[in-house]
Amino acid sequence: MSEIDWSNLSFSYMKADYNVRCYYRDGKWGELEIHSSEMISMHMAATCLHYGQEAFEGLKAFEGKDGKVRVFRMEENAQRMINSANGLLMAPVPEELFCNAVQKAIELNKRFVPPYESGASLYIRPLLIGTGAKVGVSPADEYLFIIFVTPVGPYFKAGFKPTNMMITRLHDRAAPLGTGNIKAGGNYGASLVAGEEAHHKGYSAVLYLDSREKKFIDECGPANFFGIKNNTYITPESKSILPSVTNKSLFQLAQDMGLKAERRPIPLEELETFEEAGACGTAAVISPIGKIDDIDTGKSYIFSKDGNPGKNCEMLYKKLRAIQYGDEPDPYGWVTVIEI
Repeated sequence: MSEIDWSNLSFSYMKADYNVRCYYRDGKWGELEIHSSEMISMHMAATCLHYGQEAFEGLKAFEGKDGKVRVFRMEENAQRMINSANGLLMAPVPEELFCNAVQKAIELNKRFVPPYESGASLYIRPLLIGTGAKVGVSPADEYLFIIFVTPVGPYFKAGFKPTNMMITRLHDRAAPLGTGNIKAGGNYGASLVAGEEAHHKGYSAVLYLDSREKKFIDECGPANFFGIKNNTYITPESKSILPSVTNKSLFQLAQDMGLKAERRPIPLEELETFEEAGACGTAAVISPIGKIDDIDTGKSYIFSKDGNPGKNCEMLYKKLRAIQYGDEPDPYGWVTVIEI
């Protein structure tokens, strides 16, 4: 794949060779199928099109300096998709089926795994949709599970450099007691207007407040939030926040690297006390936050005055990446080596 400029990839779609699919019909999942087409054929009354029966995941595979390909925490992603399926009354994809499909998709598209030290990775997108035809509001009786892959660069254009975000109270990402804690496509559809507004104003993303009271930090549109102060890694606790696999990993690493770690509600006014702040997720890994502007009140919260990441953000980023690439031992069993 010498024609691909690996070091300058954006976070965008590139066609690979194959995708992997599996259908749920007659109350059971079928066998994995291999497809080269990017197209899906479905009934026009499919529940994913009308009633939002759609969930997805995102995970990555990395080539190490030893030439081996490693996928990061796919069992966690499998369990999160099961939770999403249950939240939308969809047929859950069994963990074994999910993991087999991930491995098969990587094996079939090995030539699209970016080389070590290119700064890129293989993004893996599992998708679960209701394909059964319904006119009344009810769950489908047929589902399609599909995995495609694409090589990607950093999610935020700045890469591992501080990026600026904004707070607005005009939009909510998810309703209280709604679907904010599952990876449903509708949550992201609800974030598009605010996200585009942020981009037009020169910000990389929106940092949402809780939808009920607008008093607590929720999460960014595409990632979880964390702040660091007094040698403590602090991330919000809320039933409206998607549990990030990356955040869960950083929470563990922070403790093992000498920081305290807290998951609790974070009042908006506490923002000004943080020494560092960041957004984290599979796509972004860690995106240090330089500044957050509250465009409703005019108040700004500054975390980087010199344009560089804070020492703790950098320490956590390097540690997580080292495990993902196999540069350091994986004492947690997070990484699966794909035998190709």
